[in-house]
Amino acid sequence: MKDNTTKYVAYLRVSTQKQGYSGLGLEAQKEIIQSHLHNAAPIAEYIEVESGRKTDKERPQLRSALEHCRKEGATLIVAKLDRLARNVSFLSSLLENDVEIVFCDFPQANKMVLHILAAISQYEAELIATRTKQALAAKKARGTKLGNPEHLLNKHSEAVANSNRTNREKARINPNNKRAVAFLKVLVSQEYTYNQMAETLNREGFVTSQGFQFTPSTVYKLIKRYNLR
Repeated sequence: MKDNTTKYVAYLRVSTQKQGYSGLGLEAQKEIIQSHLHNAAPIAEYIEVESGRKTDKERPQLRSALEHCRKEGATLIVAKLDRLARNVSFLSSLLENDVEIVFCDFPQANKMVLHILAAISQYEAELIATRTKQALAAKKARGTKLGNPEHLLNKHSEAVANSNRTNREKARINPNNKRAVAFLKVLVSQEYTYNQMAETLNREGFVTSQGFQFTPSTVYKLIKRYNLR
């Protein structure tokens, strides 16, 4: 149960003007926050239409939300970690300020774990951007006409391969996987076996990207995917 005496200020962020105006992603964030607070309403709500890579000085709504928290002695509540920041240094500075911050997708996380998750999130974002640029450059070098959907429609096998890559990428950035990876780094350093790792993750309440318990094989896949060993 949430402490009814605690006051919360909600911060919601969407990445584009289109999302801001249409509510795409915004309503989902509101629902996550309301569910976390057991349908209690925050005392204030601040909505930012910005890129996740912008700095604090470029986030007027975030600065206003933090100032509101200071005046009211409230806690800043955010639906998901990546709605606040993907940049490690930016998140670190926020975690060191005088305002308490709660992330609905990982409320039990301490500052150390949040730093690890932010680092993974930043790495994934940079990796995806690099791969996209490399893929486009390779296609252009082969003479592929970029932006023409006929290439995909005429090649069923390529479409299937693209779908598989997308699914693998979703698994890589899934928040459940990220939480488990942050904990697995410690277990790997202590030379736990795959069986011991799976048992420890399950005992501590971690779940897979599909919400299931871990097995030695799923632990092995995560370790291989994130190059932990």
